[in-house]
Amino acid sequence: MAKSSSEPPWTAKIITLFPELFPGPLGCSIAGRALQENRWALETVDLRQFGIGKHRTVDDRPVGGGPGMVFKADVVASSLESTTESIPVESEKWPTVCLSPRGVPLRQQMIEGWSHARGMTLLCGRFEGIDERVIKHFELLEVSIGDFVLSGGEIAAYALIDAIVRLIPTVVGNQRSIEEESYTTDLLEYPQYTKPAIWRGMRVPDVLYSGNHAAIAKWRKMEAMSATRERRPDLWAAYQSRSLAADGPSASG
Repeated sequence: MAKSSSEPPWTAKIITLFPELFPGPLGCSIAGRALQENRWALETVDLRQFGIGKHRTVDDRPVGGGPGMVFKADVVASSLESTTESIPVESEKWPTVCLSPRGVPLRQQMIEGWSHARGMTLLCGRFEGIDERVIKHFELLEVSIGDFVLSGGEIAAYALIDAIVRLIPTVVGNQRSIEEESYTTDLLEYPQYTKPAIWRGMRVPDVLYSGNHAAIAKWRKMEAMSATRERRPDLWAAYQSRSLAADGPSASG
C-alpha cells in the first residue's frame, strides 16, 4: 500500500563510528535525487557520543582473549535506545539490523519486505564485532551482504539502503524495469543488447529484431534460466522448487 503524502518518508537511521561517511554514494544518482526530493530520509547517530570516559571509549578487549576489540554492550545499548523515540515497536514496521559478516545472507525478498516498512535502524559493526548480549537483548537481526569481510558495516549499509530506496514508488521511473530484475523470480536477468547490430564481430540475437513479442519473451526466459543454472545453482534449485509447487500434484499423482 502506498503511503499518503502526509506520512513521513521511509527513513534509515544509521548508527556508526563514522557519520561523515553518509550519505556518500547514497547522495548521488537515483537515491541522491530521491533524498533531495524527500522521498526517503537519512539520519546518522554517532556511536562515539555514547562512549565512556574522557576519551569516549566504545570498545574493549574480548573476554577470554583473542585479537582485536569488541563494541561494548552499554555503549551500543545507549545508541540504540536513542533511536527509539517516535518509531514503531513492531519489527515489521521498523526492523533493527546489525550489519555483520556472520549474519544471514541478504536476499531480495528481505529488501522488498523492508521497503514497505516505515523505516529501519542499521547498526554498522566494526572491529571483531559487538557484545553478544546486546544482539540478544534487542533481538537484532544480523545481516551479511556476502561471504567476505569488510572493515565495517558502512559499505554494506550503502548497498542495503540503495536496494530498498529504489523500490519506493516513484523513485525509479520505469516500474517494469524493477519487476523484471534479477532475483525477483529466483532467476538472474537475461542478457541485454543495444545498437549496433554487429559489434566486433558479435551479433545481437536475431530474435530480438523479430518483433515477435512472444518469441522474445520465451528467448529471454530461456537465457535467464540458463544463466541461473550455470552461475547460481542455489537460485536454480529455489526456482525449480517454486515452479513445482505452483504446478501442484501431477494428474497421475
